[in-house]
Amino acid sequence: MEYTTLGSTGMEVSQICLGCMSFGDEEPWMLDEEEGREIIDRAIDLGVNFFDTANAYSDGRSEVILGNALAEYDRDEQVVATKVRFPVGEDTPNASGLSRKTIEQELDDSLDRLGLDTVDLYQTHRVDPNTPPETTLRALDDAVRRGKIRHAGTSSMYAHHLAERLRTSEREGLVSYETMQNHYHLAYREEERDMLPLCDRNDIGVIPWGPLGQGFLTRPFEELAETERGDPDNFHNPTSEYERGGGREINERIQEVAEDEGVTMAQIALAWQFQNEYVDAPIVGTTSMEHLEDAVEALEIDLSDSDVEYLEEPYEPQPVVGI
Repeated sequence: MEYTTLGSTGMEVSQICLGCMSFGDEEPWMLDEEEGREIIDRAIDLGVNFFDTANAYSDGRSEVILGNALAEYDRDEQVVATKVRFPVGEDTPNASGLSRKTIEQELDDSLDRLGLDTVDLYQTHRVDPNTPPETTLRALDDAVRRGKIRHAGTSSMYAHHLAERLRTSEREGLVSYETMQNHYHLAYREEERDMLPLCDRNDIGVIPWGPLGQGFLTRPFEELAETERGDPDNFHNPTSEYERGGGREINERIQEVAEDEGVTMAQIALAWQFQNEYVDAPIVGTTSMEHLEDAVEALEIDLSDSDVEYLEEPYEPQPVVGI
C-alpha cells in the first residue's frame, strides 16, 4: 500500500479509500454485515486505512457495519469519513439539508452508529440551496471545537460554490473545507476546468467518487449491456452520460492498454487516478474481494506519459454530471 497526506489535514491516508455505499440492505446487490466485514477486514489486511460512508447509505446501516468492523482494530490507525445532507429514512422536516439543527442531530446519530466519539472527516454531501454557507460552516466549526469532528470536507458542487465557501470561512474565521469528494474519471474530466485547480491552490485533498465510471471503464463497451448496471432499462445506467464525451473510444483505449500490460481495464483506470497530480485517494467501492485485491495491485502499475496521453486524447467537453 502507498500512503499520502490528505490535503491540508495532515492525516496520512492510503491511496485507496474504501467506499462503503455497498454495505447494507437498501439494494439486493448490497453486502450484509458479515459480508461487509469480510471486505473491510481484507482491506485493512492490504493496508487500507481510509474509509468513506454516509448517514444516508442504507438509512444508516452502512455506518453501523463499518463501525462494528472497525471496533475490532486500533482506532488510531483508521481514518473514517462520513457525510450529511440527505435523509436517513423518511425525509421529514429537518431530516435533510445543512442547517445547524440537521447537522447537529445527524452528526450525533452518525457517531452513535459508527461507535465513535469523534469522526475524522465530516463532509457535506452536496449543496443545500436553502441554507446560507455561513450557517453550515458555523455549525461545522462548532463541531470541531466540541471535539466531535476533526476536519470538514465537502463534495460535488460547482467551483464557484466552493470558492464562495472558502471566502466565507476566511472572512468569518471559521473552519474551512479541506477535502473535495467529486465526480472524476477518465470518461468524465469536467472537473479539470475549474474545480481541481481551485483545490490545488488551496491545498484541498481530492478523493474522487466513481473512479471507474460506475463500471463503464471496467469492461469492453459492447459487454456493458450484459451487466445489471449496464442494462439499458436500468435507471442508474451511466453509459449514455459517459459515452458522449469520447467515452466509447476511451473505453477501447483502456482495453488496449490493459491487454498490452496484462492487467484488467479497471486496473488501468485506477492507475490513471493514482498517477494523477490532483488526486489524493480515489474512493473504490466493491462487493468483490477479487476486485478489491485488483485495486490494490493497480498501485504497482506505472503508466508512461505516452500511455496517459493516449488514454486522455479522445476526451471531449460534455455536460456536467453528478452535482
